[in-house]
Amino acid sequence: MFEDLQKAVLEGNEEEGLNLTNKYLGEGKKPEEIIKEGLVAGMNVVGVRFKAYEMYLPEVIMSANTMKKSMEVLKPLIAEANISSMGRILIATIEGDMHDIGKNLVSMMLEGAGFEMVDMGVDVPIVKIADEAVKKGVQLVGISALLTTTMLAMEPAIMEIRRRDPKIKVMVGGAPITREFSEKIGADGFAPDALRAIDLAKSLLSIKG
Repeated sequence: MFEDLQKAVLEGNEEEGLNLTNKYLGEGKKPEEIIKEGLVAGMNVVGVRFKAYEMYLPEVIMSANTMKKSMEVLKPLIAEANISSMGRILIATIEGDMHDIGKNLVSMMLEGAGFEMVDMGVDVPIVKIADEAVKKGVQLVGISALLTTTMLAMEPAIMEIRRRDPKIKVMVGGAPITREFSEKIGADGFAPDALRAIDLAKSLLSIKG
């Protein structure tokens, strides 16, 4: 089931994805089923192909936008049904950095996987990230950077978050970020791409499956 929706996501066909989402809702399928078995399953295939160099970033973005369109229909229904989230994650691009394509993709994927997202956008000051993380009671913070200059602000951001609440986990990502760098600055994890961010988030929050 949902193979046609998976195909629409894989092909980046927003209109078809939206039509199929509405069709399945009309047939009485649960929103969380459509997300998990249709949208996320489709993006999982995208991830496999991306890692195998069978798909490239523009195509991944088209697939992600297809998922986003369907998610806009499904999110209010999930809220109405009071479906509990797997955890609350704050995500932001670090101060001085205006890039958000990667961050937006990660945010969308995590939301589709069942996490409650607090997206602070781009160019977010360190103190503001820490303030909001504590205020919103998040379990995990994702910090993104696309520049070698701005990535240096990640370490003081992690330190500030830990100073406020040592229980909050922090994962980092972005084009210039490596596993070695993430370990050096004390991050709890490194996500090289949006697909692996889901597995990492589940691992850091001890979520099975």
